[in-house]
Amino acid sequence: MSGLLNGKVALITGGGSGIGAAIAKRFVAEGAKIVITGRRMEALAETVSAIPEGSVLPFAGDVRNPDDAKAMVDATVKFGGKIDILVNNAGIDPSGNVVDVSIEQWKSVLETNLYGPFYTMKYAIPFMVDAGGGSIVNIASLAGLRRIPAMPAYCSSKSGLIGLSQSVALDFGKDNIRCNVVCPGATRTAMLENSMQGLANSLGTDITGALDYMTRFNPLAHAATTDQITGAVVFFAGDDSAMITGTVLPVDSGACVVDPNGAALSGRAWGAD
Repeated sequence: MSGLLNGKVALITGGGSGIGAAIAKRFVAEGAKIVITGRRMEALAETVSAIPEGSVLPFAGDVRNPDDAKAMVDATVKFGGKIDILVNNAGIDPSGNVVDVSIEQWKSVLETNLYGPFYTMKYAIPFMVDAGGGSIVNIASLAGLRRIPAMPAYCSSKSGLIGLSQSVALDFGKDNIRCNVVCPGATRTAMLENSMQGLANSLGTDITGALDYMTRFNPLAHAATTDQITGAVVFFAGDDSAMITGTVLPVDSGACVVDPNGAALSGRAWGAD
């Protein structure tokens, strides 16, 4: 790696699996010291085992709890002496339309995906202000820009996170604090694979086949690996993006430019030219 984050100290929520774990490994490879958080210490320990000793601190906590969020930030400052980068990645995605989703699930999604980033930013930004700046990268979703059937809680939380991020960019640019958003599209994580099982069953195929079917109209026509999301996050976290804030970047194999109805009509599908 090229040391794009040499000397930086970062807090990464949801760092025990999926995109968060991939970000953690990439950040350390680029020279950062990191704190990773999540509700399950065993998942965090698995990520830590793949990272050089001394570069990472696992911290078990729940971003839905403001006291835990403050403790995460405090632990990062204690571990690294400062906090240069905050990556809000923790998220959940239970399904159910507004009639079917329980009130408890609705609250849990909003508390995890939107309130959690609010809490961590609330407590991290004062340290960044005192240090003369920082970079916040919030992991939203293509679902924050488009809509997924029967997932209003997830879509609402990710749309809200985009709006919150741009408000932070506006309010704290004067303090040299940048806040940008990465919106992954279909990315092969355990969370997505669990969501895809119903489609796989209905198609009579496996998860790979279901992902190929789902992404068949995209210009790049395949789901991302978690490692393919990390480059955008490193870019926003590092100094190469010093003049970029409030930006929303889809990393989605081109899904956001496609009219799926038109693509189907034109014959763009498996094996079609």
